[in-house]
Amino acid sequence: MTKIVVDSYIIFSAILNTNSRVAQIIINGTRYYKFFAPQYVRHEIFEHKDKLKKTAKLSNDEFVNIYELIIRNITILNHTLVPKRNYQQAMEICESIDIDDTAFVAVASYVGGNLWTGDK
Repeated sequence: MTKIVVDSYIIFSAILNTNSRVAQIIINGTRYYKFFAPQYVRHEIFEHKDKLKKTAKLSNDEFVNIYELIIRNITILNHTLVPKRNYQQAMEICESIDIDDTAFVAVASYVGGNLWTGDK
């Protein structure tokens, strides 16, 4: 089974359109993929909740239902489980690209998985 760390933008995309290919892979792909994300992703999702709801024209209940549909197939890792050395390596990689991706790169390194991102 392929391990994949899902970044915030991929989850945003899935929430915005549950019929999209991205969402369908997360919803139905657990037979082939094991999805992970750092705990930080929850903060990012709820930080952008109002914008996501507005863009997708979702009620609060609809947002919660879709959030739960997407997130239930993603293992959310507590940051304290990831060794400091993984964060240090991730910071070195991300400092010249996007420092905000450090937690995602650290988790990918820790679980031995690929990073699925919308970034270039």
